[in-house]
Amino acid sequence: MLSRIAEALFWIGRYVERADGTARLLDVHLQLLLEDPRVEEGTMCSALLAVMGAPGVEGRPATRADVVSRLVLDRDHTASIAHSISSARENARRAREIISTELWETLNETNARMPHRVPADRTHSFFRWVRTRSALALGLVDSAMSRDEAWLFFSLGRSLERADMTARLITTTSVTGAGASNWSALLRSCGGYEAHLRSYRSVPTASSAVEFLLVERPFPGLGAGELSHRGGVLARHRPLERDRGTERRGAASAGSAPSWSSATSTTSCATSPRA
Repeated sequence: MLSRIAEALFWIGRYVERADGTARLLDVHLQLLLEDPRVEEGTMCSALLAVMGAPGVEGRPATRADVVSRLVLDRDHTASIAHSISSARENARRAREIISTELWETLNETNARMPHRVPADRTHSFFRWVRTRSALALGLVDSAMSRDEAWLFFSLGRSLERADMTARLITTTSVTGAGASNWSALLRSCGGYEAHLRSYRSVPTASSAVEFLLVERPFPGLGAGELSHRGGVLARHRPLERDRGTERRGAASAGSAPSWSSATSTTSCATSPRA
């Protein structure tokens, strides 16, 4: 596989997962501002901007509008939803000969329908739309892509981004407070609230929530579960190379040259969490 194709697939996985994770984070935490009077808007919004690497607001406390402007609509900021959707589509264009038509159409349509303005009373609907479109793209990959090198690079990018986003979620919750409502919001951001209740049968606490995300192997968060998945993705690539080597040796011993090229291009994909 050409390195440019591998890199494009890697970043498609990262950007789609980033759009989904950012939508989850903002949806739950902005909703928490309305439900919990103990949460200060300035503290929460400033923490969201800082954790996501967005520039802060000078001279006044940050507001919900600042968060939406910089983490949703700003197409120049690498952590925003708009930038993630646009970049996923651009990388899909570069790997057009590899990905399916359905995946290309999904990413292209999502980018075309990305609004330039989100009214305050429609933020929840918008975040739900982003999560739905991300789930559609990821579902198409899982159901229609062969488990070959293309799928491996896509899955590696997706897994790394999920680990990065989970770390940012934990940091945000630690900065804004350690109340039960904050840790419940953290688990909802990861889609793991109900799974936590089934495992611990109690209201989330700081220790149980972090342990669940970092240690609980069945859950695909930052820790054992996701690290195990990434290790499996890399392990699947190595047997592929060993099998090719076996085939080359077998063909040579039979006195015939293999019918395919043995040259395999490699890639050095950037892993900057917010590139």
